[in-house]
Amino acid sequence: MKKPCKRALMLAATPVRLGALIALGVAHSAFAQSAPASTSLWDRATLFGDMGGVRPWLDNHGVTFGLQETSEYLNNLSGGVHRGGAYDGLTEMSVGVDTQKAFGLPGGIFNVSALQIHGTSITQRNLQALQAVSGVEAEAGTRLWELWYQQSFANGKADIKIGQQSVDQEFMVSEYAGAFMNATFGWPVLPSMDMPAGGPAYPLSSLGARLRLTPTNAWTVLAGVFDGSPAGSGSGDVQRLNAHGTNFNLHDGALFIGEVQYALNAPDSNAPDAKQSGLPGTYKLGFWYNTQHFADQRYDSNGLSLADPASTGVAQSHRGDYGFYAGADQMIWRPSADSPQALGVFARVMGAPGDRNLVDLAVNAGVTLKAPFKGRDNDVAGLAVGYAKIGSHAQGFASDTATFTPGYPARSAETVLEATYQVQIAPWWQVQADFQYVFRPGGGVPDPQNSARRVGDEAVVGVRTVVAF
Repeated sequence: MKKPCKRALMLAATPVRLGALIALGVAHSAFAQSAPASTSLWDRATLFGDMGGVRPWLDNHGVTFGLQETSEYLNNLSGGVHRGGAYDGLTEMSVGVDTQKAFGLPGGIFNVSALQIHGTSITQRNLQALQAVSGVEAEAGTRLWELWYQQSFANGKADIKIGQQSVDQEFMVSEYAGAFMNATFGWPVLPSMDMPAGGPAYPLSSLGARLRLTPTNAWTVLAGVFDGSPAGSGSGDVQRLNAHGTNFNLHDGALFIGEVQYALNAPDSNAPDAKQSGLPGTYKLGFWYNTQHFADQRYDSNGLSLADPASTGVAQSHRGDYGFYAGADQMIWRPSADSPQALGVFARVMGAPGDRNLVDLAVNAGVTLKAPFKGRDNDVAGLAVGYAKIGSHAQGFASDTATFTPGYPARSAETVLEATYQVQIAPWWQVQADFQYVFRPGGGVPDPQNSARRVGDEAVVGVRTVVAF
């Protein structure tokens, strides 16, 4: 899915949680300025068009500018710890520099991006779900997101990226999953729950380096090493620990991550406009390893349950943590090679050790239909499911707690179903209607108002609007 140079610039302006809005509908992003911009309000790629000639002038000097606003309102009609609605929004700003145009240095890209996050997180306030119902909601504030330089070499078959990076832009990405609002269809629930501070993923990032090799059109290899915790050291809200995104440190262990991708029926790079005879698909295998120490989810340093009143309260420590994952995106039907209509499916599965992780197995899968109705070529309809299994030791801790606190609920797994529809009003404007249902929020987490019962199942409705300026 990811390609160097121009594609990398485009994705830099859009988190993976929203990436498919660009790929499936919201025009060509603020970076697609190679073609003459339409002067018609409803046909131009961005709301502000060429900004009175400023955008073409910047592009001629190798500079691209992106600005996008995402606003949404979600309301849980049932279940949760509270009922009601919440607004949240995200303004994304990005500047990219093509060093060949700007300085005569071939193959270089410089990128800096920032986020202005506003509103309230309904998942944290009302739901207590592991799989957040929105991939946009986060701690309100203004923060640096990414700051990196990328250089290609070996005739474009390899590139290296160095700097502050959000790994969810390139690793574990699913093209079709990105059409959904729930966060697990972007950066999945397993790394979000298991990695320190949720991993270097939106709205956080870490210093590091990433190498990409593309020996053929079909094969891509990604490998990276990053600081182990994007929040740095300390306790408390991880986003507040790195409130402005400027904790440039290399003091919290290391995160190693690698991924191999195979593109089925990949387009020929020498003839990118040629029609493909087969249905395209992408298949991925990956792993990650973090070198820090991780607390056991059940036992203390003496081997007693942490729920036992005689426990020291100090959890056993495990050296390192790791996970494996596999994913697939496959188009399974389209009427013809030049038809806008297409049916695609995705699936991802990942696992991690059950002793030191809250989630030890996560699966998500779904189907999307582009151009579901005649005349609506850029609309997308989708249906998806996400499953997060509570780790074996975390389940055991809940059972132990019930021994000492009768009625304390058992924990097993959380499942979310999502149905969504994206309406492309203009190339620069998209509106999305969404419905989600969460079974056993938190895998059966106890209600904070009554620990003898679990948080009730949740029905959530929402609407999102995205405008590319």
